[in-house]
Amino acid sequence: MPDSIETSGADEQREPPLGAVLDFMRLLWAVDHALQSASKRMEASFGMTGPQRLVVRIVGRFPGTPAGRVAQILHVHPSTLTGILKRLEARGILQRRPDPRDARRALLALTAKGRKLDNVRTGTVEQAVRRVLGTDPAKVAAAQEVLSALSEELDAGLR
Repeated sequence: MPDSIETSGADEQREPPLGAVLDFMRLLWAVDHALQSASKRMEASFGMTGPQRLVVRIVGRFPGTPAGRVAQILHVHPSTLTGILKRLEARGILQRRPDPRDARRALLALTAKGRKLDNVRTGTVEQAVRRVLGTDPAKVAAAQEVLSALSEELDAGLR
């Protein structure tokens, strides 16, 4: 018979304790779910998802960046980035130009529409992140350290 969690009254408002590892994983799941939900809202509002917005912000900050470098910054495989770039290009947000020094590479830049979207400051994931990052620098630094270590551990485990 599977384990069950019985709740009643005030207990329904609290999460059942699962232990440090599962409690942390539950929190990561909640953040992932919130990011996905916010991404869908951004797509409805601005015509681009959270990951697409992040690419726009990076290319806006570093115009003329090659796609491979954007993939490195995002810690994703270049093939993962390809679909995002194609959708942004099809929507007239991003343009690819041949690299004059290496014809095999394309350099990325924002179009006028892309620059306008790059300047949007409300209704975005980074607006929420900006508010949270401004609360307690020591806690933010500790969270970044833990999340970086977890990312490295997960990447190493997949090799």
